[in-house]
Amino acid sequence: MKIALTVDPEIPVPPKLYGGIERIVDLLAWGLSDRGHEVTLLAHPESDTAGRLLPYPGRRSQKLWDTLRNTAHVGRLAFDPPNVVHSFGRLAYLTPLLPLSVPKIMSYQRHVTTSRVRWAHKLARADSLLFTGCSDHITGEIRPHAPARTVYNGVPLETYDYEPSVEADAPLVFLGRIAKIKGTHRAVEVARQSGRRLLIAGNVPDEEADYFEQHVRPHLNGSQIRHVGPVNDEKKNQLLGRASALLMPIEWDEPFGIVMAEAMACGTPVIGNRRGSIPEVVEQGTTGFVCDNTQEMVEAVGRIDELSREACRKRCEEHFSDRAIVDAYESLYKQHAKI
Repeated sequence: MKIALTVDPEIPVPPKLYGGIERIVDLLAWGLSDRGHEVTLLAHPESDTAGRLLPYPGRRSQKLWDTLRNTAHVGRLAFDPPNVVHSFGRLAYLTPLLPLSVPKIMSYQRHVTTSRVRWAHKLARADSLLFTGCSDHITGEIRPHAPARTVYNGVPLETYDYEPSVEADAPLVFLGRIAKIKGTHRAVEVARQSGRRLLIAGNVPDEEADYFEQHVRPHLNGSQIRHVGPVNDEKKNQLLGRASALLMPIEWDEPFGIVMAEAMACGTPVIGNRRGSIPEVVEQGTTGFVCDNTQEMVEAVGRIDELSREACRKRCEEHFSDRAIVDAYESLYKQHAKI
């Protein structure tokens, strides 16, 4: 098949550090190419992944001129249509292709603007546009307005080493952007109340500097609770593989949370709040615990020994691995393009 993948122009594929969507596009491009498909990628000019790169002329989706140029760039696909166009970028970039019969898939990795979904569904030629969400939580936002399927996010398994056991005093880990909605302060409280060590890994955005100084830094003591800063894939693998559990004390409806798949790839269970996709990703009592408040998370930490690291790895392999993701999208392409 000839498959065109599109993503927003701000971050290269793969990303240098952070960029969850770009990581998904990268593993998908490699997986499809390895299976013999002809992949074309519309992305940042410094992208270096499988397939043929058609670099965007504009670098900022927020700028009208760049958006217009990039939309026209995607429109060039109409002159040599692929079997399917799969967008992980802005829905507006698909505008020139919507009235055409070429099969199109729009994947949402974030919360949905329903007015845009309705607009695109109305403008698109009948049965040519299908939406996907990265969790049932996101797909549920789309389905009242347009056809949609769920395809979970995932991780390349070879990047993460499975650790079947850890030390009895292995630390808890919080991994992600240091922000109130991510619940870093709640992870600190769980560690304090449970008496467990906590390693906090992640960057502190400028807009979260006051939050970090007021609610996180006062509790860093170099022994029980430490902040180790941002980590690359190698350090992330080590950090998660040696952890007793990953804490996900989020205060917003996370669309997916790739870090949960990364943890389970290492065999590390997840303890998180009942928000967003967490109840879908975590198998209660087997690969982690889904909790309703901080006190339940503290109690769950005391039950980590009831969880199965082997089951964590197996769940990732079956549902959140690169193979599972490529399988799901490849099947969807064939159905949608009627091949």
